[in-house]
Amino acid sequence: MNHQDFCSACDEYRLAHTAKVEDAFVSRRDFLTRTGMGFGALSLASIFGLNPFNDAQGAQAALAPAARTALSPKQPHFKVKAKSVIHIFAEGGPSHVDTFDPKPGLAKYADQTLPGSDGLAFPSPFKFPKCGKSGLEISEVFPKLGECADDMAVIRSLWTDIPAHEVAQRFMNTGSLQLPKPSVGSWLLYGLGTENQNMPGFITIGSKPEWRQASFLPGVYQGANVNYSSKMDLNEVILNIKNQFTSSDRQRRQLDLAKVLDGWHASQLQYNDQLEARVQSFEMAFKMQAEATDAFDVTKEPQAMKDLYGTSEMGAKMMVARRLVERGVRFIQVNHGGWDMHGNIEQSMPRKAAEIDQPIAALLKDLKQRGMLEHTLIIWGGEFGRTVVRDRNGAGAPGRDHNGRAMCCWLAGGNVKGGMAYGSTDETGGRAAENRVHIHDLHATILALMGFDHTKMTYRYNGRDFRLTDNFGNVVKDIIA
Repeated sequence: MNHQDFCSACDEYRLAHTAKVEDAFVSRRDFLTRTGMGFGALSLASIFGLNPFNDAQGAQAALAPAARTALSPKQPHFKVKAKSVIHIFAEGGPSHVDTFDPKPGLAKYADQTLPGSDGLAFPSPFKFPKCGKSGLEISEVFPKLGECADDMAVIRSLWTDIPAHEVAQRFMNTGSLQLPKPSVGSWLLYGLGTENQNMPGFITIGSKPEWRQASFLPGVYQGANVNYSSKMDLNEVILNIKNQFTSSDRQRRQLDLAKVLDGWHASQLQYNDQLEARVQSFEMAFKMQAEATDAFDVTKEPQAMKDLYGTSEMGAKMMVARRLVERGVRFIQVNHGGWDMHGNIEQSMPRKAAEIDQPIAALLKDLKQRGMLEHTLIIWGGEFGRTVVRDRNGAGAPGRDHNGRAMCCWLAGGNVKGGMAYGSTDETGGRAAENRVHIHDLHATILALMGFDHTKMTYRYNGRDFRLTDNFGNVVKDIIA
């Protein structure tokens, strides 16, 4: 560049960076161009319930570790008493006619071929005494639960689509027969958030991954599984929440850095749900280090409480479930398997029922004594029922085969009408007959008890609004107080 060209370039630079009179004026188009993003930020503040002109609130928001409110407590569609759910899943399919659906009419067909059935009629070997002030009939295999009859609503007309274990279990826990869909617990956590930000809002105690999946919901709504046993060391109950090599201060700094990098990645590159879920899982693990271990420490319970629940593993799990509800956990599922009784039901049923009779009765009594039962919805049931004929015409020690056309479950607490039975099966118990309740109807009722209109609780995914009940479901209003 020669001297003349250099001087010319300098003049152009000087001219371009010299203040002009017109710079003091801004057109409407320039104003919107420069401030448009600011308007978006103001509207975003209102979405999160913040007032940007409130100095105190603005300072508090600025100091918050993150503006993510996915797990913050939320209000349901309408006001209800229930705040938490304890789902006791009877994996294997318990026999309805031997537990909560008495069928005395089956006795007159004993060892005869029933019309429309392939096999010999098998009446229940158990009696069904009237329990409580309501006179609700409950099998003699549940003497302790019988004492809680006035708090229970038994649905005797429940039915499902396919009586195969994996399919029916998926359906009961997710409302889907085939496609991976969010679980009931994930839906409720999505709708309600959780009252304790230092604990997972959805905890399962010994269940299958499919039963606690978040599927297309954000990963933060995934259930956290705990393989709890009262015989385990507390440090082994929840693995990988304590770092043996790094101090808590250093962990906090590492997580803060991860949040910053995650935020930069989301804003500059692309939001990644799996990455976000991973960062939040690290954050939750850090928060859980003290509180979670304490929640599972049943040794802190007084001796009278231990005596009430009993010394069994289910007794300890029911006690843990109550302790989790006390700490604001939204949804707790406790798995209790072993109900697939194809043979020897006369000996197997009392033994299996005894594992839960005292513990669940203790849970109901304990919650009621503490004033927590009306705020906690308890659900018991399996994936399907059993046949009313001998399995494969078995003799000697018969059992029952799978039956999706008739099953039962019961609910208690959470604004449920106690001391009642809803619906009925036919004379022999082989098929739901009066006031039939499908699985979608049960899910709609659970959501209603928790304050949601199941038709409006949706999540948009892949161009469609999904819901727990798909395009079906009717609320069983008669069991709601």
